Amino acid sequence: MWGFIFLLNTQNILLKDYNKERVNLNINDLLIYGRKYLLDDDIENKPLKIRLLLEHVLNMNKYELVINHTQEIDKYKIENFEQGLEKLKNNVPIQYITNNQEFMKMNFYVDENVLIPQPDTEILVESVINYCENINNNYILNTIPSAKIKILDLCTGSGAIAISLAKYIENCEITATDISVKAIQIAKLNAEKNLVHKKINFIESDMFSNINEKDFDIIVSNPPYIETDTIKTLCKEVQKEPLIALDGGLDGLDFYKVIINTSSEFLRDSGKLFLEIGYNQKSKLFNLINNSHTFTQPSCIQDLGGNDRVIICTKNK
Repeated sequence: MWGFIFLLNTQNILLKDYNKERVNLNINDLLIYGRKYLLDDDIENKPLKIRLLLEHVLNMNKYELVINHTQEIDKYKIENFEQGLEKLKNNVPIQYITNNQEFMKMNFYVDENVLIPQPDTEILVESVINYCENINNNYILNTIPSAKIKILDLCTGSGAIAISLAKYIENCEITATDISVKAIQIAKLNAEKNLVHKKINFIESDMFSNINEKDFDIIVSNPPYIETDTIKTLCKEVQKEPLIALDGGLDGLDFYKVIINTSSEFLRDSGKLFLEIGYNQKSKLFNLINNSHTFTQPSCIQDLGGNDRVIICTKNK
């Protein structure tokens, strides 16, 4: 009870008072303190982020926090918790503080050099997986048992798309590219972490510039697609993510134009192009695809919120 009263009334830094008053703080105390520390801050999902931060600092899961809620915490871990709270106060995404984001039931290292993988992108990954399962059932495994489905992932970032495809598509061979050297390093780390590094070739490349192969079955991309003027209106946490991974130019279509106009050179006949898109970009991209005269049959898949999310089209024979 003393710890609870102390936490509710202090306005000072927690560790300072911990040393001066010799207050013994436990897990429950820290959760209460975290809520008070961020009380006046406009942070979405505040209780969840405080809990995730404490899980990270203590190397516990949520169940262990509950079971051990009266466990006293040493001052060094309290200090780390405080530092994390200050970062949350300054709108640093919790994923950059914990250096982790779950995606497709896997854990990915992330920091300020890469975009944080989002659940909506799982729709893109699942679309490719479903298509590959259809290929396997109807063509490749029946006619060429040793064949590999060749996939090119453009703007790979953390490697979330390429690594997920490598994990869930057994007979695939993936090339993943990014213009950022640091992003490529992080993607390689994540591939090793998730045990698929032997199936992916990571290449530093500005879009197609360093790609030599020209017979991919699939090209997939979640490129930067936010309009330049819109970025400054996004929530503060999103603005902490790398600008190079967000900015799609004045109309948000700069990268799509390059991909749509160039992909046919790198796809085999009847190869597929999969693109994640913004909620309001479907009609413009359909026009770009139809006017390219190199792709047919554009279709669109919506996300769980009912927003247009993935465009799929086929290269002309």
